[in-house]
Amino acid sequence: MQIDLSTPTGAALGLLPEIVLTVWAMGLLLVIGWRHSDQRLVRRLGAWTVGGLLLALGVVGWMWHRGVEPVGLPVMLALDGFRWAAATVFLLGALAAALLAIGYLSRERILVPEFYPLLLFATIGMLLMGGAADLIVVFLGLELMSLAVYVLAGIRRRSAASAEAALKYFLLGAFASGFLLYGIALVYGATGSTNLYAISFQLAGGGGGNSVMLGLGIALLLIGFGFKVSAVPFHMWAPDVYDGAPTPVTAFMAAAVKAAGFAALVRVALIAFVDHAAAWQATMWWLAVATMVVGNLVALAQRRVKRMLAYSSIAHAGYLLVAVASATPSGGAAFLFYAFAYTAMTIGAFAILSAIGRDGESEVLVDDLDGLAQRRPWVAFAMSVFMLSLLGFPGTAGFIGKWMILSTAIGAGQTTLAVALVLASVVSAGYYLPVVMAMYMKPQQDSEVADRATVLGGARVVIVAAAVALLLFGVWPNRALDLARTSSRELSAPAGVMIGLPQE
Repeated sequence: MQIDLSTPTGAALGLLPEIVLTVWAMGLLLVIGWRHSDQRLVRRLGAWTVGGLLLALGVVGWMWHRGVEPVGLPVMLALDGFRWAAATVFLLGALAAALLAIGYLSRERILVPEFYPLLLFATIGMLLMGGAADLIVVFLGLELMSLAVYVLAGIRRRSAASAEAALKYFLLGAFASGFLLYGIALVYGATGSTNLYAISFQLAGGGGGNSVMLGLGIALLLIGFGFKVSAVPFHMWAPDVYDGAPTPVTAFMAAAVKAAGFAALVRVALIAFVDHAAAWQATMWWLAVATMVVGNLVALAQRRVKRMLAYSSIAHAGYLLVAVASATPSGGAAFLFYAFAYTAMTIGAFAILSAIGRDGESEVLVDDLDGLAQRRPWVAFAMSVFMLSLLGFPGTAGFIGKWMILSTAIGAGQTTLAVALVLASVVSAGYYLPVVMAMYMKPQQDSEVADRATVLGGARVVIVAAAVALLLFGVWPNRALDLARTSSRELSAPAGVMIGLPQE
């Protein structure tokens, strides 16, 4: 099915998932403006948000199944398998966050109905980032996502920690956005275009104008993306923001928001700058190593579960950077599969944390989980699945994802980077396995935690679905691997199609 994006009808069809969510979010805002003081409305908005996300997921699935593709070369938005695969990950992450929030907001008395439209607006920005064929669209999607998440991080109005998290994220995020925008300006100055495919044609043909300007532009782009994916040394905001934000928001940020940043980075690197990889591969190599080392070593020292998971997310950003550093389509495939697995295991772990904690869950210690398997065996089993998958234990989707990344790195001749990933994963056992040991090998000391660990409603759906998916794709990953490989192979410009190039 071909769509002409130069026509209004074609552009509307190309943006159909984003349009569906936009109309849905605006409708929710109208309802909120009409009945803002109705506290029962918050739960209803959560259910309506889940419905909107399912509808958008259905639209993405339909367009993916129909094999929608553009007539000619994409100008602003891509219509390819990578976009639909990434969009599926984003929508599933947003859906899980919405399900978690329905019960969590009521329990914590966060009666802010605007939570759900903000979640939808952030998801729209993520969809734009994953499908952008132009650096301007990347920036617009990034800002739409970021502005919504800034507010979500501080949605707990009575909490000083939540306000601090929102302020830190806003100030540092605005600073990083400046780097990204300056990088786009320099790339435009060097190549005469912001279209990813046009930039690729320029560089492949030996163009690129001022090589110093282009190099600076790429460097500034990497700084901007490095902040959004919390890569070292641009990670300092992540632990405090993840710790202070409400747990459903933390889960959304650590999984879906991070995946959106990586999706945009993968698309920019593998389309626009794949023929200029020498300008960024070495930098990406060192970013990956530093992020894996720092994330894992600092996580070892954490006793609070939420903060440990925050530093764990930094380490996993390093694993994904290994896939990007390969500068090959197989790296894109490894990213897609690992992003799906990481979203499931991270949101599942935070879902259990939100069930057993109170008042932001930031004070839940590993020792508080002692003997949890005695009173809540299924909760302990699910938490063990998530911890072992994060570790990369065989039989889980996390193991398959790391195996894909390792294969990609070795295939690209980056053996040292692959060894660093293996050693970093070994170190991570030092903070994932103690959680499992506490639940199964230690006597119960705090019955209050076990009494609270009753998972109900949407949180139960999220935990069960995430655990089943991780085990299922850990044993039968072939179909998902084939989809990831097929989708990533479309990250290239059609040969012979050249539009938007500046005239000599």
